[in-house]
Amino acid sequence: MTAVTAALPSRVGPGATLRQTMTLAWRSLVQIKHNPWELLDLSIQPIMFLLLFTYVFGGAISGSTGDYLQFALPGLLVQNALFYTLSTAIGLNTDITKGVFDRLRSLPIARTAPLSGRIIADTFKQVWAFALLVGFGMVLGFRVTTSVAGLIGALALLVVVALAMSWMSVLIGLKASSPEKVQMISFSTMMPLTFTSSALVPADTFPGWLKAWSDVNPVTYLADAIRGLLIGGEVAWPTVVSLLWSAGFVVVFAPLAIRVFRSHV
Repeated sequence: MTAVTAALPSRVGPGATLRQTMTLAWRSLVQIKHNPWELLDLSIQPIMFLLLFTYVFGGAISGSTGDYLQFALPGLLVQNALFYTLSTAIGLNTDITKGVFDRLRSLPIARTAPLSGRIIADTFKQVWAFALLVGFGMVLGFRVTTSVAGLIGALALLVVVALAMSWMSVLIGLKASSPEKVQMISFSTMMPLTFTSSALVPADTFPGWLKAWSDVNPVTYLADAIRGLLIGGEVAWPTVVSLLWSAGFVVVFAPLAIRVFRSHV
C-alpha cells in the first residue's frame, strides 16, 4: 500500500485565520477554569487598589473619601487597564518558554493566530475588569454623572489605548528571558507613567518640573478623557491626544514586535 500525504496549504485564508484566532483566544480564556487564581487576581487587585486609595489616601488628598472616589475611580480604571497589558506579555513569554509556540509552529495555522488570540482574550478580560471596578465603585458611592453613552465611550477608549500600548508589552514579553523579567521590566515602565500623571492626584500639586512632564504624559490625557466621559469635563482634546499617542505606540512598537514574533514562530 502507498501512503498518500495531503500537502498542507502554504498560506492560510482570512476565514481560517479568524477561526484559528478565536480558537486560541478561547484557549486563553478557558485557562481561567484550570487556574482560578488568574480570575481572582483580575478581580481582587482592582478592588484592593480602589479600597486602599479611597480610604487610606482619600481624606488626605481631597478631604473626603467620597470626593476622592469620584475623582480617582476614572484614574484607577486607567491604571488597571494599563497594568493589565502586562498579562499579555507574561502570557506570551510563558508560552514561548514552555514550548507552546514550538508545538503551534508544527500545526497548519496562521502564524499570527497565537498573538491575535492572546490579545483578543485579554481584551475580554479588560472589559470584565472595567465592569467590576465601576460596579464596585458604585456600591461605594461613585456616580456616573454624564450618560450611558459616556460610560460606553470610556470603555471603548480604554480598550483602544490598552490594545495600542499592549504592543510595547508584547515586545517586552517576546524579548525577555523569563516571565519574572517581563514583570520586572513592564512594572518598572508602567508604574512611573501612572504615578506621574493626573490619574490619581491633581497634577497642579506637582512641583514645576514634574508637572511639565505630567502635561505631556499620555496617561494624563487618558485619565482626563475618561474622567470627562464619566463625571464631566473636557473630553474632545484629551481623547484626540490619547488616540494620537495610541497611534504612535502602534507605529513604533507593532513592527518591532511582529518582527521578533515571526522569529519565534
